[in-house]
Amino acid sequence: MNDYKVQINGNTYSLSVKNIEENTLDIEVNGQMYSVELEKPLKKQSSVTKIAAVKVSRSVENTVSTPSVSVPKPATASKSTVGGSVKSPLPGVILDVLVKVGDSVATGQKLAILEAMKMENTINSDKEGKVIEIKVQKGDSVLEGADLVIIG
Repeated sequence: MNDYKVQINGNTYSLSVKNIEENTLDIEVNGQMYSVELEKPLKKQSSVTKIAAVKVSRSVENTVSTPSVSVPKPATASKSTVGGSVKSPLPGVILDVLVKVGDSVATGQKLAILEAMKMENTINSDKEGKVIEIKVQKGDSVLEGADLVIIG
């Protein structure tokens, strides 16, 4: 139906509205299907539709297995994409670290797997360079914004 690019906590997601019935939307976010209940049915106002979401739940088809969702922080032209720290986009537990000190990494390369809200999230590098320091190890709990890997 409608495709959107949305930004939540600095992360960009592809959102596609698949179905609208009264106060329920079926949406796809980065390949994951969700059912969103609205506070009240949608009202059309000229060419803009107001949405006031209150409850988001996963559709039944995606509850059987734990999908891997890649949540890279987008690189912007104003920031340098060479060196710096890669931060956790959300709180969770580190399931695996996929690089080691001394490895050369490229933008978009997988660095770690983070479990958050019972979902596996692939943490990709938003920088290129050499891994200088790894701040976490398997089993560590991290908060949103915590440094995971330092790239120089």
